[in-house]
Amino acid sequence: MRNPDTTTVAPDVLQSIARLTALEVPGVYAMLAHGAGRRSDQGVRVQIEGNRVEMDLFLILESGVNLRQVGHEVQAAVTRAIDEMLGMQPGRINIHIEDIYYPNS
Repeated sequence: MRNPDTTTVAPDVLQSIARLTALEVPGVYAMLAHGAGRRSDQGVRVQIEGNRVEMDLFLILESGVNLRQVGHEVQAAVTRAIDEMLGMQPGRINIHIEDIYYPNS
């Protein structure tokens, strides 16, 4: 029987929060979904152990931005969202820069 004071959060919710948070960071163009042929991970892989959340985010950044700086800003924003919105302990937030978007000129 489940404790009536327990709140559970589905992994899909964690993926959505991380994805939307990352997309708000200036310099992030899109997220790259992995796993063709199966349910999309929306560019975020989540691993939960107890109250600790670890993530891998797969980003497409805009051209002309400092890749390292944008990566750090995404890590900070997602870490803050996990802590403030969910009250969970953020673990490793790994950033994978998969591509650079160059607009047609």
